[in-house]
Order: sequence, then C-alpha cells, then structure tokens
Amino acid sequence: MTDQRIAVGVITHNRRDELLDTLDRLTRLPEAPPVVVVDNASADGTAAAVRLRHPGVRLLTPGRNLGACGRNLVARELECPYLAFSDDDTWWEPGSLRAAADLLDAHPDVATVTARIVVEHPAEPDRPPTEDPIVAELRDSPVPAPPGLPGPALGSFLAGATVVRLSAFRAAGGFSPRLWLGGEEELLAHDLASKGWWLVYAADLTVHHRPSPLRDPTLRRRHGIRNTLWTTWLRRHPATVVRRTAHLVRTVPRDAVSVRAFAEAAGGLPWVLRERRRVPDRVEHALRLLEEPQRSSTARRYVG
Repeated sequence: MTDQRIAVGVITHNRRDELLDTLDRLTRLPEAPPVVVVDNASADGTAAAVRLRHPGVRLLTPGRNLGACGRNLVARELECPYLAFSDDDTWWEPGSLRAAADLLDAHPDVATVTARIVVEHPAEPDRPPTEDPIVAELRDSPVPAPPGLPGPALGSFLAGATVVRLSAFRAAGGFSPRLWLGGEEELLAHDLASKGWWLVYAADLTVHHRPSPLRDPTLRRRHGIRNTLWTTWLRRHPATVVRRTAHLVRTVPRDAVSVRAFAEAAGGLPWVLRERRRVPDRVEHALRLLEEPQRSSTARRYVG
C-alpha cells in the first residue's frame, strides 16, 4: 500500500536512460511513493521517454535548467510531510522510505535523515557494491547530539540520499538559486541548524548510487569551490571565513578552473555582504568540530 507520508523527488538533465532505470526501481518500491521528476531542460528526449514509460510519474518541465532548485519545485507540489530526494543515478532500497518516515514521525525536532550510500559498479560486473567513502565521515560525525537523537548528528547532508521534513525545508527557503548546483546542501543545512533543527545520519536506511559517466567534473569542481566560498562568507564567523578561505587558496588545484571559481565567488561579494547572516555560536562550534575530519577525508577532493 502507498505510504501517504512520503514522496520521492528526482532532478535530471540529459541522462534519459539512467533516469528511466532509476524510475523503474523507484516505482517498484513497496512503499509505492508518488514520484515527481523535474526535467531540467534536457535535450535528449527525457521528458517524452518518461511520459511513455512511466505515465504514473508526475513530470515537471520548467523549460530551463534550475539545478538543485528543481527540488524546490517538487516541494511546492506536495502535500505529504516528507520528501525523499533522489538523483537520476540514485535510488532507495525497499523499506528505507518507510523507515525514514517512521523516524521523522518519532522525532519532530529532526529536519533531515541521510541514508547509508552503497556504490554500484556497472563497469565491473564481478565487483560487489561498496560503501561510499563519505559514509565513514557521516557515521563518525563529531557534532554534539542530545540524548535520544536517532543517529549521529550532522553538519550537512547529501541531497541524493536524504529525506527532508517539508515544513522545515520550506521554512528555511529550500535550495538557493544563487548556488545552483554543487555543494548546495551546505547553506541550507546551516540555515536549518540555525533554526534549531537536527540533521541526522541513519545507518539502517540505504541508498544505491551508480555514478553516471555523463557528468562535467570541471564544471562541478568550479561550482563546488565557488559555493564553498559563498557559503562560508555568508554564514560563518569572521575568523572561520579567513581560515577556510586561506585553506582553499592553499589546497585547490592551481589551474584556470580554480582561478575562475575564485573570480566568480569574488564577483558575488556585493550580494554576499548584503545577505550575510552569521550562524549562532552553537552551530559555529559544531561546524568547527567538522573541519579536521573534512580536511582528512578521502571523500572530499576538488577534482576534474
């Protein structure tokens, strides 16, 4: 039977075949969640293929590439309390959506629950799925947590593997159109935490990820660096702004892509200063505890 508490939102751009495979999996889930797809102006026939193969899936076609803000469109369309995000190359394991909804029902102070991520290797058929390296970082998060929290507290979340409480998501404004795509979760996570919400990792939930070869790693790196700078400048305390900016200057690849990322970030300083709003001290303290694990993490590298 359909679990009326939760829906799945998928954003996609020019990955028709991968999206169709993901939708095959999502529409077979025992929870039978409503599935909403935002086609970010694909030019490969994605919209027509979805209508043909999955007529029961709700398809939104904004006519331009909204990036992560396509998820904001999904959030506006729903009346259920919870929304599970999927990318076009990720899907939820049977039972995980129901368990996520149960967790959020039981813990009204939790805004997001992030699942364990298992990576599939289609190019190596004999290789079994492996745990994503980011999972260890989530599992061992040093963020202080109150008694009774249903898992480690996090400083951010991974959109393609997270269920959100829609009331909290909407109140925080959703994803920023300025960041578009690439590390866009961090700013929203800061704003949720500032409003008193908890972000949680739940090891008993599972998302499968089959990394798409159809990606532009250079653009992803450029936006990732730019968005990290903007998020830091927008929300972090002055000493942290100086320290994190200097760290990025020292550690990003020394090439034209990084130079362009810094130039784009600097070009945004007028609106950044206008919209800057520091996180509370308790949130700043938690985020500082994450800096060392992030620096040593094998899952966080600016490549491409």
